[in-house]
Amino acid sequence: MKKFLLVCAFFAAGFLNNSASAQATKIGYLDEQLILSLFPGISKIDTLINSYRLDSLQEEYKYTLADFQRRDSIFKKDSATMPAKARELATREILQLRYKLVNWQQYQQQMEEAKYEQLLFPYRQRIAEALKAVMDEHKYTYVLNEQSLSIYAQKPLLDNLAIRVAIKLKLPLTREVEDAWKAAGGTVGGAAPTKPAAKPTAKPKG
Repeated sequence: MKKFLLVCAFFAAGFLNNSASAQATKIGYLDEQLILSLFPGISKIDTLINSYRLDSLQEEYKYTLADFQRRDSIFKKDSATMPAKARELATREILQLRYKLVNWQQYQQQMEEAKYEQLLFPYRQRIAEALKAVMDEHKYTYVLNEQSLSIYAQKPLLDNLAIRVAIKLKLPLTREVEDAWKAAGGTVGGAAPTKPAAKPTAKPKG
């Protein structure tokens, strides 16, 4: 078992080491959240989600509750004289509304997450386009999610494609990142150093 773990550790440590023996395979790593945090105005997503919650979802809840109460009241009054098919249909609709209200918190969270992904899509699309350009330009074969890498894996700074993508998109880097990048032999281009970036926008929680 120890031998197996040592082999795995050796493989993970060497996976990002683009040595001469593996010139045909060049591997980089990327942290999408880091890039997203560098976009000017990314924090406005939180404000938009809050507005969506108050202006859309809250109004939808009020409408759903009123619709449920109206249908339930009519059903209680008229169900005895309803044709069987109409009674079955009315019962199904009332149960669906009741289920939605009982599970509203889960529904709201799902809707907010969907809205969050929709708002992030333009940023992610720009990242994807820049990443493709970086991979083509620097001949990268694979890109790994930095969060999935072992803490024992060697991560050469110049293979950090989050930095390369940020430079490609002309996003401002922090002074610390820019200095480390230059010290490793990288070039920054037109991206100017700035104060530390804001934390990535967190996904909405119900």
